[in-house]
Amino acid sequence: MKYRKNVYQSLVMITQFGINMVVPIFMCTLAGVWIGEKWNIPIIVLPLFILGALAGFRNVYIMAKKIFEQESDRDTKYVKKTK
Repeated sequence: MKYRKNVYQSLVMITQFGINMVVPIFMCTLAGVWIGEKWNIPIIVLPLFILGALAGFRNVYIMAKKIFEQESDRDTKYVKKTK
Protein backbone atom coordinates (compact mmCIF):
# COMPACT_ATOMS: atom_id res chain seq x y z
CA MET A 1 0.00 0.00 0.00
CA LYS A 2 2.88 2.36 0.74
CA TYR A 3 4.18 1.80 -2.80
CA ARG A 4 0.89 3.06 -4.25
CA LYS A 5 1.01 6.13 -2.04
CA ASN A 6 4.48 6.99 -3.34
CA VAL A 7 3.35 6.49 -6.93
CA TYR A 8 0.35 8.77 -6.45
CA GLN A 9 2.47 11.41 -4.73
CA SER A 10 4.94 11.31 -7.61
CA LEU A 11 2.13 11.59 -10.14
CA VAL A 12 0.69 14.59 -8.32
CA MET A 13 4.10 16.24 -8.17
CA ILE A 14 4.68 15.75 -11.91
CA THR A 15 1.22 17.16 -12.63
CA GLN A 16 1.95 20.20 -10.47
CA PHE A 17 5.22 20.77 -12.32
CA GLY A 18 3.34 20.66 -15.63
CA ILE A 19 0.58 22.99 -14.51
CA ASN A 20 3.10 25.42 -13.00
CA MET A 21 4.89 25.50 -16.34
CA VAL A 22 1.96 25.59 -18.79
CA VAL A 23 -0.38 28.10 -17.13
CA PRO A 24 1.96 31.14 -17.21
CA ILE A 25 2.95 30.39 -20.81
CA PHE A 26 -0.68 30.05 -21.87
CA MET A 27 -1.83 33.18 -20.03
CA CYS A 28 1.01 35.37 -21.31
CA THR A 29 0.55 34.12 -24.87
CA LEU A 30 -3.19 34.74 -24.65
CA ALA A 31 -2.53 38.26 -23.32
CA GLY A 32 -0.06 38.83 -26.17
CA VAL A 33 -2.61 37.77 -28.78
CA TRP A 34 -5.24 40.01 -27.23
CA ILE A 35 -2.90 43.02 -27.04
CA GLY A 36 -1.65 42.34 -30.56
CA GLU A 37 -5.16 42.32 -31.98
CA LYS A 38 -6.33 45.30 -29.95
CA TRP A 39 -3.44 47.64 -30.86
CA ASN A 40 -2.34 45.93 -34.09
CA ILE A 41 1.07 44.86 -32.68
CA PRO A 42 1.25 41.11 -33.45
CA ILE A 43 4.97 40.90 -32.53
CA ILE A 44 4.11 41.42 -28.84
CA VAL A 45 3.17 37.74 -28.60
CA LEU A 46 6.81 36.61 -28.73
CA PRO A 47 8.12 38.67 -25.76
CA LEU A 48 5.09 37.74 -23.69
CA PHE A 49 5.55 34.06 -24.57
CA ILE A 50 9.17 34.29 -23.39
CA LEU A 51 8.04 36.09 -20.23
CA GLY A 52 5.52 33.30 -19.57
CA ALA A 53 8.21 30.64 -20.08
CA LEU A 54 10.53 32.41 -17.65
CA ALA A 55 7.71 32.70 -15.10
CA GLY A 56 6.96 28.99 -15.54
CA PHE A 57 10.60 28.03 -15.00
CA ARG A 58 10.66 30.24 -11.91
CA ASN A 59 7.54 28.54 -10.52
CA VAL A 60 9.01 25.08 -11.12
CA TYR A 61 12.32 26.12 -9.53
CA ILE A 62 10.61 27.44 -6.39
CA MET A 63 8.47 24.31 -6.12
CA ALA A 64 11.47 22.00 -6.57
CA LYS A 65 13.41 23.98 -3.99
CA LYS A 66 10.61 23.60 -1.43
CA ILE A 67 10.35 19.87 -2.10
CA PHE A 68 14.10 19.43 -1.72
CA GLU A 69 14.10 21.38 1.57
CA GLN A 70 11.27 19.24 2.94
CA GLU A 71 13.10 16.03 2.02
CA SER A 72 16.35 17.24 3.58
CA ASP A 73 14.46 18.20 6.76
CA ARG A 74 12.92 14.72 6.86
CA ASP A 75 16.34 13.13 6.38
CA THR A 76 17.82 15.25 9.17
CA LYS A 77 15.03 14.26 11.57
CA TYR A 78 15.49 10.60 10.65
CA VAL A 79 19.25 10.75 11.34
CA LYS A 80 18.65 12.43 14.72
CA LYS A 81 16.12 9.77 15.74
CA THR A 82 18.43 6.87 14.89
CA LYS A 83 21.36 8.23 16.91
